[in-house]
Amino acid sequence: MEINILAFAIPLFVFFIGLEYYLSLRMERKVHHFADSVTNMGVGIAERLSDLYVSSLFFYVFDFIQRNFGLFTIHENAWTFILLFLATDFLWYWYHRFAHEINLFWGVHVVHHQSDEFNYTVAARITVFQALVRGAFWCVLPLLGFSAEMITALLLIHGAYPFFTHTRLVGKLGWLEYIFVTPSHHRVHHASNELYLDKNYGDVLIIWDKLFGTFIEETEEPVYGLTKPLKSYSFLWQHFHFLLEIALSVKKTPGFIPKLKVIFGRPANFDPHVRGELEAIFIAQHPEVVVSHRMRSYILGQLVVVSLLLFFLILWDQYWPFPLQVGGGVFVLLSLINIGAILEKKTWVLYLEYARLCSLILTAYALTNNPWWLLTLNLASIVILFTSNYLRRQYVHWVYNEAR
Repeated sequence: MEINILAFAIPLFVFFIGLEYYLSLRMERKVHHFADSVTNMGVGIAERLSDLYVSSLFFYVFDFIQRNFGLFTIHENAWTFILLFLATDFLWYWYHRFAHEINLFWGVHVVHHQSDEFNYTVAARITVFQALVRGAFWCVLPLLGFSAEMITALLLIHGAYPFFTHTRLVGKLGWLEYIFVTPSHHRVHHASNELYLDKNYGDVLIIWDKLFGTFIEETEEPVYGLTKPLKSYSFLWQHFHFLLEIALSVKKTPGFIPKLKVIFGRPANFDPHVRGELEAIFIAQHPEVVVSHRMRSYILGQLVVVSLLLFFLILWDQYWPFPLQVGGGVFVLLSLINIGAILEKKTWVLYLEYARLCSLILTAYALTNNPWWLLTLNLASIVILFTSNYLRRQYVHWVYNEAR
């Protein structure tokens, strides 16, 4: 039986996150916050889930471009892999720079910078949309003549390195600081200090920043997160807030050319008041939720379940029937939205639990074609319909430890 070794990235990254947490305790440095870290990992799980469905698609896109439009035919050897590495890192620099300098791309990339912490869980905070846009930039590589096999192999290596630059526990690294992106360099990139804004875009090599004038050394303690903190753990709001801000700003801006300037202008020039208008519509402000032991256990339990489910979906991806792939993916996404809703203390969180139950029942029906599963779904719906207020009170009491 063939397995997909990419599945082992999940337990490997979890191991290093745990190791960083353990070392931070030993060093008496608080670098993790429960709600923030859980949210970061949820975004990362969603991105890993998307890879299950779209990573193979990009392989075929790269192959199609190289075979039909490749300017050259570049054969595999040590020198061409070095050339491919340099080309990949160069393209990443410009993708990353555009993601900070163009509103539309910032709307995709902003999720990676929303955390007020800086640790290995932030490294996992890569959105589905960013992976798609980044893949579009890398379509230049097959156009130059690199094969899809070479590109895929190199991207696996190239994509692993940046994980280890997202930490506050590693200081400056001597001569490596002159060549490679180090944790010190990347701390600067994630900082909201005015001195550090729009600096250090490199992924593996820092030479591009030095070459194009975007490098700065870490000289003062970074303050992490956005210049205007998001202050929300909502999975959906984190992914869509800036895209909605662009849409609202475009709607309010008269004239075609000014609208284009909103879409392709700089985030630094974006009207900061637009978010407040949208928050008034979509975000109900609650006091900070106190994370009880029971709530922590329930959220961690959900993370463990969806991580294991995703691990096995990826491990044997070519053997799972289509209904299980779709149903498993829907259950994972609903669970991630559910975790954010619990942290946000949303009143409709019970209906997400119902939706998760429905996804499991419908998946079981699709796999077995047994009508008893549909009967079970109807019975569950009737129970929810007639006892929703009672169940909501019980749920709130159980999760938040509040009076019913």
